[in-house]
Amino acid sequence: MTTDAPARPARTAPTPGGARTRPGWWNRFDLHGSPYLFIAPFFVLFAAFGLFPLGYTAWVSLRSWDLTGDAGFVGFANYSRLFGDPDFWNAVVNTLGLLVLATVPQLLLALIVAALLNRPLRALLVFRLGVLAPIVTSVAAVAIVFGQLYGRDTGLVNGALGLIGISPIDWQAGKLSSWVAVSSMVNWRWTGYNALIYLAAMQAISRDLYEAAQIDGAGPIRQFRNITVPLIRPALIFTVVMSVIGGMQLFTEPLLFGQGDVSGGSLRQFQTIAMYMFEQSFQNFDYGYGSAVAWMIFLLTVVVGVVNLLISRRLRGGAQ
Repeated sequence: MTTDAPARPARTAPTPGGARTRPGWWNRFDLHGSPYLFIAPFFVLFAAFGLFPLGYTAWVSLRSWDLTGDAGFVGFANYSRLFGDPDFWNAVVNTLGLLVLATVPQLLLALIVAALLNRPLRALLVFRLGVLAPIVTSVAAVAIVFGQLYGRDTGLVNGALGLIGISPIDWQAGKLSSWVAVSSMVNWRWTGYNALIYLAAMQAISRDLYEAAQIDGAGPIRQFRNITVPLIRPALIFTVVMSVIGGMQLFTEPLLFGQGDVSGGSLRQFQTIAMYMFEQSFQNFDYGYGSAVAWMIFLLTVVVGVVNLLISRRLRGGAQ
Protein backbone atom coordinates (compact mmCIF):
# COMPACT_ATOMS: atom_id res chain seq x y z
CA MET A 1 0.00 0.00 0.00
CA THR A 2 1.46 3.37 -0.99
CA THR A 3 0.62 6.84 0.11
CA ASP A 4 1.35 10.11 -1.63
CA ALA A 5 4.06 12.24 0.01
CA PRO A 6 2.80 15.59 1.27
CA ALA A 7 3.48 18.52 -0.99
CA ARG A 8 6.56 20.56 0.01
CA PRO A 9 5.69 24.16 0.90
CA ALA A 10 7.11 26.94 -1.25
CA ARG A 11 10.33 28.49 0.05
CA THR A 12 9.79 31.97 1.36
CA ALA A 13 11.95 34.58 2.95
CA PRO A 14 12.18 34.63 6.76
CA THR A 15 10.62 37.48 8.73
CA PRO A 16 11.66 38.83 12.11
CA GLY A 17 8.72 37.05 13.77
CA GLY A 18 9.73 33.65 12.43
CA ALA A 19 7.14 33.47 9.64
CA ARG A 20 8.29 33.16 6.05
CA THR A 21 6.99 35.45 3.33
CA ARG A 22 7.83 35.99 -0.30
CA PRO A 23 10.39 38.78 -1.02
CA GLY A 24 8.64 42.01 -1.95
CA TRP A 25 9.35 44.48 -4.71
CA TRP A 26 11.36 46.70 -2.38
CA ASN A 27 13.78 43.88 -1.55
CA ARG A 28 14.19 43.08 -5.24
CA PHE A 29 14.83 46.74 -6.00
CA ASP A 30 17.34 46.99 -3.13
CA LEU A 31 19.19 43.98 -4.50
CA HIS A 32 19.18 44.79 -8.22
CA GLY A 33 18.34 48.48 -8.59
CA SER A 34 20.04 50.29 -5.73
CA PRO A 35 23.59 49.99 -7.20
CA TYR A 36 22.41 51.88 -10.29
CA LEU A 37 20.77 54.47 -8.06
CA PHE A 38 24.02 55.05 -6.19
CA ILE A 39 26.04 55.68 -9.35
CA ALA A 40 23.29 57.68 -11.07
CA PRO A 41 24.38 61.13 -9.71
CA PHE A 42 27.71 60.88 -11.54
CA PHE A 43 26.08 60.08 -14.87
CA VAL A 44 23.44 62.77 -14.41
CA LEU A 45 26.09 65.41 -13.68
CA PHE A 46 28.29 64.14 -16.51
CA ALA A 47 25.39 64.34 -18.94
CA ALA A 48 24.47 67.85 -17.78
CA PHE A 49 27.96 69.34 -17.60
CA GLY A 50 29.87 67.08 -20.00
CA LEU A 51 27.85 65.53 -22.80
CA PHE A 52 25.40 68.37 -23.26
CA PRO A 53 28.06 71.14 -23.58
CA LEU A 54 30.04 68.89 -25.91
CA GLY A 55 27.06 68.27 -28.15
CA TYR A 56 25.91 71.89 -28.03
CA THR A 57 29.41 73.09 -28.95
CA ALA A 58 29.39 70.73 -31.94
CA TRP A 59 26.03 72.15 -33.02
CA VAL A 60 27.25 75.76 -32.70
CA SER A 61 30.42 74.92 -34.65
CA LEU A 62 28.25 74.12 -37.67
CA ARG A 63 26.60 77.55 -37.65
CA SER A 64 27.59 81.15 -38.28
CA TRP A 65 27.08 82.63 -34.82
CA ASP A 66 28.44 85.97 -33.71
CA LEU A 67 27.51 88.75 -31.30
CA THR A 68 24.45 89.67 -33.36
CA GLY A 69 23.03 86.15 -33.10
CA ASP A 70 22.67 82.95 -35.08
CA ALA A 71 23.00 83.59 -38.81
CA GLY A 72 22.14 80.05 -39.82
CA PHE A 73 23.64 76.70 -40.70
CA VAL A 74 26.97 76.78 -42.58
CA GLY A 75 27.98 73.12 -42.37
CA PHE A 76 31.73 72.51 -42.16
CA ALA A 77 32.69 76.01 -43.34
CA ASN A 78 34.17 76.84 -39.92
CA TYR A 79 36.35 73.74 -40.05
CA SER A 80 37.48 74.50 -43.61
CA ARG A 81 38.47 77.96 -42.48
CA LEU A 82 40.22 76.45 -39.47
CA PHE A 83 42.42 74.12 -41.52
CA GLY A 84 43.61 77.07 -43.59
CA ASP A 85 44.21 79.40 -40.63
CA PRO A 86 47.96 79.89 -39.97
CA ASP A 87 47.25 81.30 -36.50
CA PHE A 88 45.51 78.07 -35.53
CA TRP A 89 48.42 75.92 -36.68
CA ASN A 90 50.82 78.23 -34.89
CA ALA A 91 48.79 77.63 -31.72
CA VAL A 92 48.95 73.86 -32.34
CA VAL A 93 52.76 73.99 -32.65
CA ASN A 94 53.01 76.08 -29.50
CA THR A 95 50.77 73.70 -27.58
CA LEU A 96 52.71 70.61 -28.65
CA GLY A 97 56.04 72.29 -27.90
CA LEU A 98 54.88 73.30 -24.44
CA LEU A 99 53.45 69.82 -23.95
CA VAL A 100 56.86 68.23 -24.50
CA LEU A 101 58.77 70.74 -22.38
CA ALA A 102 56.19 70.62 -19.59
CA THR A 103 55.70 66.84 -19.50
CA VAL A 104 59.00 65.01 -20.05
CA PRO A 105 61.13 66.94 -17.50
CA GLN A 106 58.22 67.06 -15.06
CA LEU A 107 57.69 63.29 -14.98
CA LEU A 108 61.40 62.47 -14.90
CA LEU A 109 61.96 64.87 -12.02
CA ALA A 110 58.88 63.52 -10.21
CA LEU A 111 60.26 60.00 -10.53
CA ILE A 112 63.59 61.06 -9.01
CA VAL A 113 61.89 62.97 -6.17
CA ALA A 114 59.65 59.98 -5.40
CA ALA A 115 62.65 57.65 -5.29
CA LEU A 116 64.41 59.97 -2.83
CA LEU A 117 61.31 60.27 -0.64
CA ASN A 118 60.99 56.48 -0.62
CA ARG A 119 64.30 56.18 1.23
CA PRO A 120 64.74 56.54 5.02
CA LEU A 121 65.40 60.21 5.70
CA ARG A 122 65.14 62.46 8.71
CA ALA A 123 62.01 64.60 8.86
CA LEU A 124 60.60 62.55 5.97
CA LEU A 125 57.05 63.73 6.63
CA VAL A 126 58.15 67.35 6.27
CA PHE A 127 59.71 66.65 2.88
CA ARG A 128 56.63 64.76 1.70
CA LEU A 129 54.38 67.62 2.74
CA GLY A 130 56.78 70.09 1.13
CA VAL A 131 56.18 68.70 -2.34
CA LEU A 132 52.50 69.60 -1.92
CA ALA A 133 53.24 73.30 -1.49
CA PRO A 134 53.24 74.13 -5.24
CA ILE A 135 49.87 72.43 -5.68
CA VAL A 136 48.10 74.54 -3.06
CA THR A 137 49.79 77.75 -4.16
CA SER A 138 47.62 80.12 -6.18
CA VAL A 139 48.46 79.97 -9.87
CA ALA A 140 48.23 83.76 -9.99
CA ALA A 141 50.92 84.02 -7.31
CA VAL A 142 53.05 81.53 -9.23
CA ALA A 143 52.72 83.61 -12.40
CA ILE A 144 53.70 86.81 -10.58
CA VAL A 145 56.78 85.20 -9.04
CA PHE A 146 57.91 83.57 -12.27
CA GLY A 147 57.22 86.77 -14.17
CA GLN A 148 59.69 88.50 -11.86
CA LEU A 149 62.20 85.68 -12.19
CA TYR A 150 62.12 85.91 -15.99
CA GLY A 151 62.16 89.70 -16.14
CA ARG A 152 64.34 91.04 -18.93
CA ASP A 153 66.19 93.74 -16.98
CA THR A 154 65.95 92.81 -13.30
CA GLY A 155 65.03 89.12 -13.43
CA LEU A 156 66.92 86.68 -11.27
CA VAL A 157 67.35 84.21 -14.14
CA ASN A 158 69.03 86.79 -16.38
CA GLY A 159 71.15 87.87 -13.44
CA ALA A 160 72.38 84.31 -12.97
CA LEU A 161 73.06 83.98 -16.70
CA GLY A 162 75.04 87.21 -16.63
CA LEU A 163 77.40 85.67 -14.09
CA ILE A 164 78.52 83.14 -16.69
CA GLY A 165 78.75 85.68 -19.51
CA ILE A 166 75.38 85.16 -21.21
CA SER A 167 73.56 88.28 -22.36
CA PRO A 168 70.09 89.04 -20.92
CA ILE A 169 67.23 87.25 -22.65
CA ASP A 170 63.83 88.74 -23.38
CA TRP A 171 61.92 85.64 -22.35
CA GLN A 172 58.58 86.80 -23.75
CA ALA A 173 59.93 87.88 -27.15
CA GLY A 174 61.18 84.54 -28.49
CA LYS A 175 59.25 81.38 -29.17
CA LEU A 176 61.65 78.92 -27.56
CA SER A 177 62.48 81.21 -24.63
CA SER A 178 58.80 81.78 -23.84
CA TRP A 179 58.19 78.02 -24.05
CA VAL A 180 60.95 77.43 -21.51
CA ALA A 181 59.57 80.06 -19.14
CA VAL A 182 55.96 78.82 -19.32
CA SER A 183 56.92 75.15 -19.08
CA SER A 184 59.04 75.86 -15.99
CA MET A 185 55.92 77.24 -14.30
CA VAL A 186 53.99 74.08 -15.16
CA ASN A 187 56.85 71.80 -14.08
CA TRP A 188 57.23 73.56 -10.73
CA ARG A 189 53.50 73.36 -10.06
CA TRP A 190 52.83 69.70 -10.90
CA THR A 191 56.08 67.82 -10.22
CA GLY A 192 55.19 67.28 -6.57
CA TYR A 193 51.72 65.98 -7.43
CA ASN A 194 53.13 63.33 -9.75
CA ALA A 195 55.89 62.51 -7.26
CA LEU A 196 53.29 61.64 -4.62
CA ILE A 197 51.53 59.32 -7.08
CA TYR A 198 54.82 57.57 -7.82
CA LEU A 199 55.64 57.41 -4.12
CA ALA A 200 52.32 55.72 -3.34
CA ALA A 201 53.04 53.13 -6.05
CA MET A 202 56.56 52.56 -4.72
CA GLN A 203 55.25 52.04 -1.20
CA ALA A 204 53.17 49.11 -2.47
CA ILE A 205 56.24 47.21 -3.74
CA SER A 206 57.33 44.41 -1.43
CA ARG A 207 60.66 45.03 0.30
CA ASP A 208 61.52 41.36 -0.19
CA LEU A 209 62.18 42.04 -3.87
CA TYR A 210 64.81 44.65 -3.03
CA GLU A 211 66.41 42.42 -0.40
CA ALA A 212 66.62 39.55 -2.85
CA ALA A 213 68.12 41.81 -5.50
CA GLN A 214 70.63 43.16 -3.00
CA ILE A 215 71.68 39.62 -2.10
CA ASP A 216 72.20 38.93 -5.81
CA GLY A 217 74.52 41.94 -5.99
CA ALA A 218 72.24 44.49 -7.67
CA GLY A 219 73.02 48.09 -6.79
CA PRO A 220 70.48 50.86 -6.12
CA ILE A 221 70.40 52.05 -9.75
CA ARG A 222 69.87 48.56 -11.09
CA GLN A 223 67.16 47.91 -8.51
CA PHE A 224 65.44 51.11 -9.52
CA ARG A 225 65.62 50.24 -13.22
CA ASN A 226 64.66 46.55 -12.98
CA ILE A 227 62.26 46.53 -10.03
CA THR A 228 60.83 49.96 -9.28
CA VAL A 229 60.12 51.26 -12.77
CA PRO A 230 58.46 48.07 -14.13
CA LEU A 231 56.24 47.65 -11.05
CA ILE A 232 54.99 51.24 -11.05
CA ARG A 233 54.23 51.22 -14.79
CA PRO A 234 50.44 51.71 -14.21
CA ALA A 235 51.18 54.88 -12.25
CA LEU A 236 53.55 56.05 -14.97
CA ILE A 237 50.91 55.53 -17.65
CA PHE A 238 48.30 57.35 -15.57
CA THR A 239 50.51 60.41 -15.04
CA VAL A 240 51.50 60.52 -18.70
CA VAL A 241 47.85 60.43 -19.81
CA MET A 242 46.79 63.10 -17.32
CA SER A 243 49.77 65.32 -18.22
CA VAL A 244 48.94 65.03 -21.91
CA ILE A 245 45.32 65.99 -21.31
CA GLY A 246 46.36 68.94 -19.15
CA GLY A 247 49.02 70.02 -21.65
CA MET A 248 46.58 70.06 -24.55
CA GLN A 249 44.28 72.34 -22.53
CA LEU A 250 47.04 74.63 -21.19
CA PHE A 251 45.62 78.11 -20.69
CA THR A 252 46.21 79.78 -17.32
CA GLU A 253 50.01 79.74 -17.12
CA PRO A 254 50.73 81.24 -20.57
CA LEU A 255 47.89 83.73 -20.14
CA LEU A 256 49.29 85.05 -16.85
CA PHE A 257 52.84 84.92 -18.18
CA GLY A 258 51.75 87.36 -20.89
CA GLN A 259 50.02 89.65 -18.34
CA GLY A 260 46.58 88.66 -19.57
CA ASP A 261 47.35 88.98 -23.28
CA VAL A 262 45.29 86.19 -24.82
CA SER A 263 47.17 86.47 -28.12
CA GLY A 264 50.29 85.05 -26.47
CA GLY A 265 52.76 87.78 -27.31
CA SER A 266 53.16 90.24 -30.16
CA LEU A 267 53.91 87.42 -32.63
CA ARG A 268 51.72 84.80 -30.93
CA GLN A 269 54.88 83.03 -29.87
CA PHE A 270 53.33 81.26 -26.86
CA GLN A 271 49.63 81.27 -27.70
CA THR A 272 48.09 77.83 -27.07
CA ILE A 273 45.01 76.36 -28.72
CA ALA A 274 42.90 77.10 -25.64
CA MET A 275 44.01 80.74 -25.74
CA TYR A 276 43.21 80.93 -29.45
CA MET A 277 39.75 79.48 -28.81
CA PHE A 278 39.15 82.07 -26.08
CA GLU A 279 40.33 84.87 -28.37
CA GLN A 280 37.99 83.88 -31.19
CA SER A 281 34.99 83.26 -28.95
CA PHE A 282 35.15 86.04 -26.36
CA GLN A 283 37.22 88.76 -28.00
CA ASN A 284 36.21 88.44 -31.63
CA PHE A 285 32.75 87.09 -30.63
CA ASP A 286 32.86 84.51 -33.42
CA TYR A 287 31.19 81.74 -31.46
CA GLY A 288 30.79 79.36 -34.38
CA TYR A 289 34.48 79.49 -35.24
CA GLY A 290 35.48 79.36 -31.58
CA SER A 291 33.34 76.25 -31.12
CA ALA A 292 35.11 74.63 -34.06
CA VAL A 293 38.45 75.38 -32.36
CA ALA A 294 37.12 73.87 -29.12
CA TRP A 295 36.15 70.69 -30.94
CA MET A 296 39.57 70.50 -32.54
CA ILE A 297 41.11 70.67 -29.05
CA PHE A 298 38.96 67.70 -28.10
CA LEU A 299 39.87 65.72 -31.22
CA LEU A 300 43.59 66.48 -30.92
CA THR A 301 43.52 65.41 -27.27
CA VAL A 302 41.90 62.12 -28.28
CA VAL A 303 44.48 61.55 -31.03
CA VAL A 304 47.42 62.28 -28.73
CA GLY A 305 45.87 60.07 -26.05
CA VAL A 306 45.42 57.16 -28.46
CA VAL A 307 49.01 57.50 -29.69
CA ASN A 308 50.20 57.51 -26.08
CA LEU A 309 48.10 54.40 -25.36
CA LEU A 310 49.55 52.54 -28.35
CA ILE A 311 53.10 53.45 -27.31
CA SER A 312 52.40 52.33 -23.73
CA ARG A 313 51.05 48.97 -24.91
CA ARG A 314 54.04 48.48 -27.19
CA LEU A 315 56.45 49.23 -24.35
CA ARG A 316 54.53 46.92 -22.02
CA GLY A 317 54.65 44.12 -24.59
CA GLY A 318 58.38 44.67 -25.12
CA ALA A 319 59.01 44.54 -21.39
CA GLN A 320 57.19 41.22 -21.08
